[in-house]
This record gives sequence, structure tokens and C-alpha cells, in this order.
Amino acid sequence: MNIHHVVGARPNFMKLAPVYRALSECDGIRQTLVHTGQHYDFNMSDVFFQQLGLPAPDINLQVGSGSHAQQTAQIISRFEPIVADHKPDLVLVYGDVNSTVAAALVCAKLHVPVGHVEAGLRSFDRTMPEEINRVVTDQISDLLFTPSSDGNDNLAREGVAAEKVHLVGNVMIDTLVEMLPRAAELAATNAPSRYALVTLHRPSNVDDVVWLEQVLRELSEISAELPVLFPVHPRTRQRLNSAALNARGCRLHLMDPLPYLDFLALLTRATVVITDSGGIQEETTFLGIPCLTVRENTERPITAEMGTNILVGRSIPHIRREVQKVLSGESKAGKIPPLWDGHAAERIVKVLAGTRVMALQAGRAQ
Repeated sequence: MNIHHVVGARPNFMKLAPVYRALSECDGIRQTLVHTGQHYDFNMSDVFFQQLGLPAPDINLQVGSGSHAQQTAQIISRFEPIVADHKPDLVLVYGDVNSTVAAALVCAKLHVPVGHVEAGLRSFDRTMPEEINRVVTDQISDLLFTPSSDGNDNLAREGVAAEKVHLVGNVMIDTLVEMLPRAAELAATNAPSRYALVTLHRPSNVDDVVWLEQVLRELSEISAELPVLFPVHPRTRQRLNSAALNARGCRLHLMDPLPYLDFLALLTRATVVITDSGGIQEETTFLGIPCLTVRENTERPITAEMGTNILVGRSIPHIRREVQKVLSGESKAGKIPPLWDGHAAERIVKVLAGTRVMALQAGRAQ
């Protein structure tokens, strides 16, 4: 079986790694790794491949930055001849970025079966570009691998045939479990014994300069009681620089983006995490670390229903209250969702081993 993996952004790489490794142990499977180039700088891309033990991509489409329409269009135009030439039996796409939906669209048009890893997640907020990517990808995929049962429920409600859907667990947690021992070796850093860890990158947050200034002010105030470490995403750094915003608190540390292992070393020791990232909601839930998500909704509601995640919206007072709860020992308790056990990729491989690709292809051609 000839399987192509399509990835383009940092969260994709962490989902790809365990699936790629698990398939490497199977006879009769040839894998091709296609990197769209959606994330293209070293700290956001290349170093992740190195730390995750992934080979260099076989194909790099070198798309780079651009608007959602520009990125999606370029990926489609550059990926289509790859599919036509290589004729993969199955293409696996990951997550909800522009690379995901673009590759799925190409395959749907060329009658090539698509498997979507991390299917069924919904925020029910169609103002989020990622939500559009999730919905469209799921509607045109042939195999849908869900991380939690709410994903199955969402797909059933949208009319996706049950035989296409497979509850396998969370592949992000596979990578987390694999990397924890190595991250522990990096834990002896110059970081303080207790600290808040912050990540903010979503345009709806960081493009609002007035709000961004308010958050910086709040983080400065928090740093008077608890040091704040803030690895700054390139987009966020650009907004800070263009608005001439600077960290004011002496214990608010703005840092460059970190490779995965370095970030994980900080994450595992954090007292509280403040973020707008989807993946970090999952990682903190597994690790039992209080997580304050600076969004009005989440496509990962299980992290709030079962885990340590709390949606604080864009409310500065809400952030302040929840940080004070953590500092006073009143943080939310959580538990790990079912099948978040480090073996999701193995379940995906079992599904693929039992899948008749020819039947999928025949279904596509009808």
C-alpha cells in the first residue's frame, strides 16, 4: 500500500509522528511524506522533524505564508500533480489547518481515498477558519479517525456514515507520552520553580492590539506573584513590534518560539498555563496542569468537561480570578479522557490493515 502523509504546520507534525512510526513497522507499506511548507522557519518546522524522529520530507511544496485563500489555492495547485504522478492508494491528512483541507480537496477530485486523523472536532463557530477546514475535510474523507466520542457524535449528526468513523484516541497524546522522558532530561533549566506559561497566536486575539496591550499589562501584574514565561509566536511578535508593545513586569519573560522538547520541558513543570492553542488544552489535560484557554469556545470540549481546561474567553478579570484560584490551591481537578493512552496510532494502523483500499477507490470513482 502506498500511503502519502500531508502536513503543513507544527501541530500536524506531532500528530504525524506516531502514525508514521507505527506504519513503518508494517510490511508492504510505502510511505511518502509531503510537507506543504505552511510553517517554514526552523523553530516552527525543521527542528520539529528532528526532535520527533521524522525523516526529512520526501516532497516540500514550499508554499509559505499568505492569506487563507492564497495558501489553500497554492497547496491545491502544487499538490495535484504530485497525486496524479504518484497515484497513492491513500492520503492521510492531519488536524484542521489549510494544508489539511487543500489536500483533501485534491484527493476528492482525483478519486483518491482520504483518511482524516483528528476528525469530528467542532467548536460550532464558523468564524474560525479552522472550523471550516474541519467540516469540509470530514465531509469528503473516506476514513475518519476521532480522538474522543464527541467527535463521533458530531459526525453522526452531520450525516457521515458510521462505517467511515473510527474512535481511536488522541495521537497528540501518543507523541506526548513518547517524548516525556526526553523532556524530563531537559527539565534542569534556569526556569524558576513555579511559573505561568503563556502562548497566544490566534489572529482573533493577537491582531486586536488594544486587547493584546491589556493582556500584557495583566501578565505583568501576574508576574509580581508568579513569574510568567511567554514563548512568542512569530505572528504575535510581529504585532507586538508593530504596536511598540513591551513587557513591563521584571518577571514577565518574552521568549523566542521553542522546539517541541524544550517547550514540553517547560509545560510539564508549569504551575498554570494560559493559552489559545488547541493542542495545549489536550496536553495539559493529560498532565493534570491547570489550563486557562483564552477563547470563547473550543473544538475540544472534552478537555473542559473532563480535564483541567477552563474557558476564560477574552476576559481579563476572568483570567485574573482563575490565576488567583490556582495560587490559592483551588485549581480545577480533572481526569484523562478514554483512549488518551499513547496507543492511538496503533489503533489507526489496525483500521488501515483491515481496510480494503480497492473498495475505497471504487467508492470514490462512482
